[in-house]
Amino acid sequence: MTSRFTIIRDTAAAAAIPKGSVVAMGNFDGVHLGHRAVIEAALKMSRSHGKPAFAVTFEPHPRKFFSPNTPQFRLTDETNKLRLLAGTGLAGAVVMTFDAARAGTTAQDFIHHDLIARLGVSGIAVGYDFHFGKGRVGSPALLVSEAAQLGIEVDVQPYIDIDERPVSSSAIRMALEEGQISDATAMLGGPWFVTGEVIHGEKRGRDLGYPTANIRLSKECSLRHGIYAVRVGRGQGKDHRRFDGVASFGRRPTFDNGAPLLEVFLFDFTGDLYGTTLDVAFIGFIREELIFDSVEALIRQMDDDAAVARTMLAAAPDAFPKLGNID
Repeated sequence: MTSRFTIIRDTAAAAAIPKGSVVAMGNFDGVHLGHRAVIEAALKMSRSHGKPAFAVTFEPHPRKFFSPNTPQFRLTDETNKLRLLAGTGLAGAVVMTFDAARAGTTAQDFIHHDLIARLGVSGIAVGYDFHFGKGRVGSPALLVSEAAQLGIEVDVQPYIDIDERPVSSSAIRMALEEGQISDATAMLGGPWFVTGEVIHGEKRGRDLGYPTANIRLSKECSLRHGIYAVRVGRGQGKDHRRFDGVASFGRRPTFDNGAPLLEVFLFDFTGDLYGTTLDVAFIGFIREELIFDSVEALIRQMDDDAAVARTMLAAAPDAFPKLGNID
């Protein structure tokens, strides 16, 4: 039986935070391989110290605070970020509200008030590019300098690259925008996924012989429009079920060219999914979105897409995001 993943927010009393904990700090958008190196360093440190390890992260993402009117394509919303963190072996997460007060906190105050006085940390793990405090003047070097004087261990992880391409959340976003699913998967250490509630659509898929589960993604999602091979998760724990499928993300140019919608066809499934929450993991990009001259041509293409998706999924590792329970 796994231990409960504890989420601690700004409103929690200081007594709720286990003193002497080790923390992995970062925004952790996507919880990619670079983030996982920081988390593993914190876990290793926590075993050495005999203390629990927590993530320290910030919500909303600082980019959203500083540029509220600029679309921000997040790899993971807050809930899915926490679910991924809960699947790493961490004891919990400290979620700090990023607001005007946080943006105005000096780096020294963040170290001495938040990390030392409030959290009482015994160790800190960060990535090489982690910056914090007013004006982003806080750096890993400052953490090492300040914390070392207080006997607090600091581990700074170097960048990770794949084929000489540094792993970063921005590089993963770019890969998804280009439909480069294999590149995104490699940098994440597993498939990128989205979560959403199945909503009613126009029922066109049913008439075409491909009834779909329709999910409205964030307006800021800039995943390339097209057809994908996907794996779909439903439920948690002993109730978790997995399905293979093929999905379309886009505007349906043959019909209405409307707002972007994720439409997922689950292979070998019958039943009602309306109101159900699904996790959809993207395994491979099949083709771009096209306009068809006839419904018959569209159905022939959908048959081909389903066959390609089955082949892709059969050849792909049986991977799915490792998600923890945060309920």
